[in-house]
Amino acid sequence: MALRLEDKKALVAEVNAVAVDAVTAVAAEYRGLTVSEMTALRKEARDAGVYLRVVKNTLARLAVAGTDFECMQDTLKGPLLLAFAKDDPGAAARIIKDFAKGHDALKAVSLSAGGQLLPGSDLAKLADLPTLDQARAMLLGVLTAPMSQLVRTLAEPSAMLARTMNARAQQEAG
Repeated sequence: MALRLEDKKALVAEVNAVAVDAVTAVAAEYRGLTVSEMTALRKEARDAGVYLRVVKNTLARLAVAGTDFECMQDTLKGPLLLAFAKDDPGAAARIIKDFAKGHDALKAVSLSAGGQLLPGSDLAKLADLPTLDQARAMLLGVLTAPMSQLVRTLAEPSAMLARTMNARAQQEAG
């Protein structure tokens, strides 16, 4: 069913509003996926907080104009879906990568992060970025490592003295 002009304007405005707030985007070709497979992909994306939308290429080009994803305009050809990640930079790429493992019809065409265009072959690099919780855990580990080492270093002389005194007491008793 053809979209009316008002519907097209609303769609462009909706996708543009999402693109303005997003940190990464993935354009993927979905030709060959069944309706049930697309429904499953949309559910996974929704559960991961990823905005996923099939948009006509002309409307997609209009929607990303003036955003960090404007660099993707030339790659928007053929039947594509757009996936935008708002909080977790790797979320959209992870959804596409994981779903593509079981469905050969889904192929990443282009990616964009921070206004930089990346080829679809770099999907794994973006998908392997740590989640926010993983990044926080890594940072916490880096911050606590020197303090833990300092505590162990400060505690070692008294522990060594205690072991030496215990060994001497056992030597005299035995």
